[in-house]
Amino acid sequence: QVQLVESGGGLVQAGGSLRLSCAASGSTFSTNSMGWYRQAPAGKQRELVAAISPGGATKYADSGKGRFTISRDNAKNTVYLQMNSLKPEDTAVYYCSAGTSTAYFTLKFASWGQGTQVTVSS
Repeated sequence: QVQLVESGGGLVQAGGSLRLSCAASGSTFSTNSMGWYRQAPAGKQRELVAAISPGGATKYADSGKGRFTISRDNAKNTVYLQMNSLKPEDTAVYYCSAGTSTAYFTLKFASWGQGTQVTVSS
């Protein structure tokens, strides 16, 4: 399995920005689909935020369209999530995930990071 380490979370005021990073181990990164998920407090289910295919195609949940951008740097084995115009409802633990090339379509990601907390204050 791919080992994933997220960074970049923190506390930000509403309207601010954060960039999350996820460093992946292994030599298969360029062939992996990658995803960002989040889980809000109070027992809410983990939900997809964005995904990117090995070729760079992207998809977003409606909640992040126009505000979030997922990107990848295959030379650095890293995937990013740029989050702008943050809202208090974006507060959650954000998880990086990795899967096979088809995970972009199936959303079946096999590897997960430990998560990074994002808190947006009003």
